[in-house]
Amino acid sequence: MASHKVTLHQQGLSTALEFSSETHPSLLDTLERSKIQIEYQCREGYCGSCRLRLVKGKVCYRNEPLAFIQADEILPCSCHPVSDIEIEICTK
Repeated sequence: MASHKVTLHQQGLSTALEFSSETHPSLLDTLERSKIQIEYQCREGYCGSCRLRLVKGKVCYRNEPLAFIQADEILPCSCHPVSDIEIEICTK
């Protein structure tokens, strides 16, 4: 499977990661293994706690999320990138 670049924007800082869907089943797993902590609860796409804003790129979901999300939001607990992506931590 292909590797994709994941760029995370947070409070004016950017972090770039390489992601391989062979080794990490979800974007949340990739972020955690890179020591980037984001809020989460269910890890299945039900609660929406982990929502991030997708600035650029495309993701694919294992199962369609049940949590309500906006068109520019993703749930990293249940998706993985299918292209290079840029994401931003949503402020509450």
